[in-house]
Amino acid sequence: MTETQLTPAEVEAVARAAHEGQTDKAGRPYAEHLAAVAEGVRARGGDPEQIAAAWLHDAIEDDALTRQWLAAAALTPRTKAIVDALTKRPGEEAEEYARRILATPGALLVKESDLAHNADPGRLAVLPRATRRRLTEKYARMRALLGLRSTG
Repeated sequence: MTETQLTPAEVEAVARAAHEGQTDKAGRPYAEHLAAVAEGVRARGGDPEQIAAAWLHDAIEDDALTRQWLAAAALTPRTKAIVDALTKRPGEEAEEYARRILATPGALLVKESDLAHNADPGRLAVLPRATRRRLTEKYARMRALLGLRSTG
């Protein structure tokens, strides 16, 4: 018996509910970041599985949803694998994280969209200078580890 997969609208609703009340570093509702990453994936030619993963890419890492939820969710194995690949482990080195993303089909496009939104000058402009510099360097390093062209 084939389980019915969550629709794109249902995945978005789950992600929005899971991150309800959370804000990004600039104090904006976290769902704005998720929507921007999902739209970035769509604009880069991503498929529905990648778009679903974009909505959920931070849910486990941010403790908005559990690994058990992900394992049991009505999502494709590929979507689950992408979400898992994008979930940083405690104490994990950036190189190890990048290797897992590169080894997971479909994950790089989602991470590229995530990094693009995180590094958006408009988002960074409202942060304190030291935070802005630290994050800009962090995002540039991850882009390099992933073999992505630098922005700007």
